[in-house]
Order: sequence, then structure tokens, then C-alpha cells
Amino acid sequence: MKFVDEAEITVHAGNGGNGCVSFRREKFIPLGGPDGGNGGDGGDVWLVADEGLNTLIDFRHQRVFRAKRGENGMGRQMAGKRGEDEVIRIPVGTAVINVDTEEVIGDLTQHGQRLKVALGGKGGAGNTVFKSSTNRTPRKAVPGTQGEVRELRLELKVLADVGLLGFPNAGKSTFIRAVSAATPRVADYPFTTLQPHLGVVRIGTDQSFVIADIPGLIEGAAEGAGLGIQFLKHVSRTRLLLHLVDIAPMSDEVDPVEEVRAIEAELEKFDPQLLDRPRWLVFNKADLLDPKERDKRAKAIVRKLKWKAPWFVVSAIARDGTWPVCLKVQDFFDRLKAEAVEEMRSLDA
Repeated sequence: MKFVDEAEITVHAGNGGNGCVSFRREKFIPLGGPDGGNGGDGGDVWLVADEGLNTLIDFRHQRVFRAKRGENGMGRQMAGKRGEDEVIRIPVGTAVINVDTEEVIGDLTQHGQRLKVALGGKGGAGNTVFKSSTNRTPRKAVPGTQGEVRELRLELKVLADVGLLGFPNAGKSTFIRAVSAATPRVADYPFTTLQPHLGVVRIGTDQSFVIADIPGLIEGAAEGAGLGIQFLKHVSRTRLLLHLVDIAPMSDEVDPVEEVRAIEAELEKFDPQLLDRPRWLVFNKADLLDPKERDKRAKAIVRKLKWKAPWFVVSAIARDGTWPVCLKVQDFFDRLKAEAVEEMRSLDA
């Protein structure tokens, strides 16, 4: 299925029904008085998160959504029926933005979560409302108000615990294939991955985490170069970043240290808080080097970067060293969970 992570739609809430001007007309009751009913309210427009969806591609074909209009009031003080709501299903992890103001209206991150994005119009008052001791035959009714119309931008950000960063051809797709059941395309040319892929890494019966293969970044990604900013936003939800580095580049002109610094610069341009997120180095393609050479090269890169966080040397294609990385990641999340439980206990005490 094609992955589409951004779409713009227009939503129209239903208009309110008009109030009714009517007078009671029955045999032997010549002066029955006003009995016009109120109009019904227009339907609202709701967005509902559905974990069964994983793309916004449907919104490429249908961009306009309308709730039903409220029915007009009728005689005998009968109010009009309320218009039906329009319910739009969207993938879990979708942010909703008002195109006119760039305001984030909501962020649907849980299955079944609902968000009202357009309010239906109010039904108009019938002439019964206006009767009084001084105005016994009001011939006035109020039309219903207009429902809200909004231009919305939907942005799907993948929900993953771990995000894979790295330049094109760093081996991110190979890594996620090695540790999960995900099967992204793998080839010997850059930009093989054109869309995010999610994989579940299972450590034990009750231990697992979700890992996301983010398409490769290049310098200028924050300004839209390459696949650029449209995928940088996917790392914003992850709790841990694994930064993959090709330890055996095909060209001597490629400096892994500069590549790491280049991606750090793009993260800072896009969102400075991303640099504060836990990020571990994973030196990949170790099978292309002699064991002594790869260890020497990895330590030299770590020393030049003054790297303080954990780092690993792996061969994703040979699945050598990938499992210890996964165990360390699971241990990291277990510690976070334990700290959260301890914090809750201290608050309750």
C-alpha cells in the first residue's frame, strides 16, 4: 500500500434548520395561536483515530466532507430533526492543523480518540418562541445559522519507540529486516527507502518495542532537500534514536564523522529538542572490514565526536551484533517504565 503522510481536506458542518411560522388551525378553534417549531441543529464533523488505517491515501480521492443539515421546524410545535454528524476515520498518530491559522487543533494518538473539527449551525427559532401577552400572533421566525467550514491539513507521524537515522545507504532497511519481521526494500543505491516502515522487535513474551525505518537524510533535509522535511517529522514521536553510520564507506572522501555532524545539524534546524533525545551510534557494515580494523576505526570516530552515549558495531546483513543492540534498547525502555512507576508511587504517597 502506498504510504501518504500528508493531506488537505475541507470539512463543512451542517447548517441549522430554519424556524417555522405556523398557526394552529383546527375545527372549533378559530384563534389557535402560533405553533411553529424550531429548526434542528446541523451535524458536526468529527475525526476518529482508527488503528486499522496506516495511510492518508484515501484523502487524495475525497477531499470534501459534509455533515447533514438540520431539518426545518414544522407546525404543531414540531422541531426539526438534528442533522447527522460526519465521522471521518484517520490513522492513529495524525496531527490536525488549521490551514488558515497554522494552529494545531489536535493530535490523535490513541485508537478510538475523537476530535470535533467543525461545529454544526444552530437551528432557528419558530414563531412559538416569540409569542407574548402583547404579541399574540407573531409572524417571525429565525433562519438557522451556518455550520463551520474549515480547511484542515492532516499530518501522519509514525508512532514508534525507536527511530533509525542515517545517510542514504547506511543500512537502515537491512537493520530493521534483521531485527523484526518488517520487509522494506533493500538495494545497493541511495534512497531505496521512500516511505517509513515499522517493525515490531520482540524480546520476550511481554517485552517488545516498535522500530521505524526513516528514509535517509542528507544535508539540507530541514529545508526540504532529498526526501527532507516530510520525513524528519517522523522522528519527533520516537523516544530513542539509533544513528546508523556506514563504517566502511565505498569512497575515501566520505568521512563518517562529518556525516554524523551533518545529520545533527539537520535535527537541530528542524527541532532543537531532538538533539536532547537519547541517541546511540550504530556502526554498520562491519563485515566489510577486518575485526581489528573495524574496532580501531569505530573508536577513532567516537573519539573525534567526543561521543558519550552508547555505541555499537554491527553487521546488519549478517545479523552480527544486532541482537545485543535490541537487548540494550529493551533494557532502556524497561528502565524508563520502572522510573515512571516509581514516580507515580511517590506522587500517590
